[in-house]
Amino acid sequence: MNFTLTASTARSRSLCGLHPHRCFTFRFYSQLHRAKRTSFRTTFLRQNGTLSSPPDPKSWVEHFPSKIRPYLYLTRIDKPIGTLLLYYPCTWSITMASFALQTPYTVPLTYLSLFGIGALVMRGAGCTINDMWDKKLDKSVDRTKERPLARGDISTGQAVGFLGLQLSAGLAVLTQLNWYSILLGASSLSVVTIYPFMKRVTYWPQSVLGLAFNWGALLGWSAVAGSVNWSVALPLYAGGFCWTLVYDTIYAHQDKADDVTVGIRSTALLFGEHTRPILSALSASSISLITYAGYLNAQGALFYAGTGLAALQLARVLARVNFDDRPSCWKGFVGCGWAGFWIWMGALADYGWLMSGMGN
Repeated sequence: MNFTLTASTARSRSLCGLHPHRCFTFRFYSQLHRAKRTSFRTTFLRQNGTLSSPPDPKSWVEHFPSKIRPYLYLTRIDKPIGTLLLYYPCTWSITMASFALQTPYTVPLTYLSLFGIGALVMRGAGCTINDMWDKKLDKSVDRTKERPLARGDISTGQAVGFLGLQLSAGLAVLTQLNWYSILLGASSLSVVTIYPFMKRVTYWPQSVLGLAFNWGALLGWSAVAGSVNWSVALPLYAGGFCWTLVYDTIYAHQDKADDVTVGIRSTALLFGEHTRPILSALSASSISLITYAGYLNAQGALFYAGTGLAALQLARVLARVNFDDRPSCWKGFVGCGWAGFWIWMGALADYGWLMSGMGN
C-alpha cells in the first residue's frame, strides 16, 4: 500500500478530521475548480481544432434490427442531403426539357419519380464503393472511423454482395428509360467507380465528383426528349459542376486536419486561405451558366427568380461558413443544397405557368 500523501490530500484529510463541517465546502470548491479547468481546456482545444466535436446523436436507423443497421449506415440513408445533391441536376433537366417540349404533367411526374428512386439507390451504391476503397483510411479520420466497414461491422465480402444488389436496383430503374438514356446512364459508372481513388492522386477529386453527380443534367433531358439538346444541357451540366466544387470543398474542410496526416488530397487543402474568394467565383460561374442554359431554353421570369434565390443562398452560405469549424462546414454544405432546390422550384414554376396557359 502506498502511504505517500500529496500536500492537497493531506490538507483535505486534516480539514475533514478537525472540522467536519468544512470538509464538504473544501471538496465542493476543489471539484468546482477542477471542472472549470477542464471546461476551459476543452473549449480551448476545440476552438484550436485539436479536439474533435462530440459524436453525433444516433439516428432513426437505430430503430432497425442490428443486422440491418450497418447496411443502412453504409448507404448514408440517414443523411439525405447527398441524395438530394445527386437528384437536383436531374430535376433541373427533366423540368426544363418538359418546358421546352410542353409535355403533359404526367411526363415530368413519371421521370421525377424514377430519377428520385434512382438517385437514392445510386447515391447509396456510390457510398458503398467509396467506403470499400477507403476502409483503412476511414479508420484514421475522426469523422469516418465509425463507418460500418471501418469499424468492422460488416466485411468487405458482405459489402460487395450488397453493392451487387444496389447496382441491380439501379439497373432496374435505368431500364425504364429509352435506349439512348440507358447507354448514356451506363457510361457514367466509370466516373463513379474511380472517384474514391482520385483523392489519393490529385488535389481535384471534387472535380471528378462534379462530373459524376451532375450526369443527371444530361440524362434527365434524354429521358424526356429521347436525346440530349446539348446546347442547353451542356451549360446546365457545367453550372452543376461548378456548384459541386463549391459544396464539396466546404464538405472537405471538415476533414482537412486528418487528411494531411493520412495523405488525402482535396480542393480544401489546395485552396487553403483563398477558399472563400475561389468558391465565390465558382458560385458566380455556376449561377451564370445555369441562367444561360435557361436563356437558351427560352425560360420565363419565374425560372430566373429561382436562380436569383439560389444565388442569394450561396452568397449567404459563403458569408457565414467558418472553414475551421466542423459543424459550420456541415451546415454550409447542407445550405448549398438549398441553392439546387431553388433552381428546381424556379424551373417547375415556369413549367406550371406555361402549361396553365398563362404563359402564352
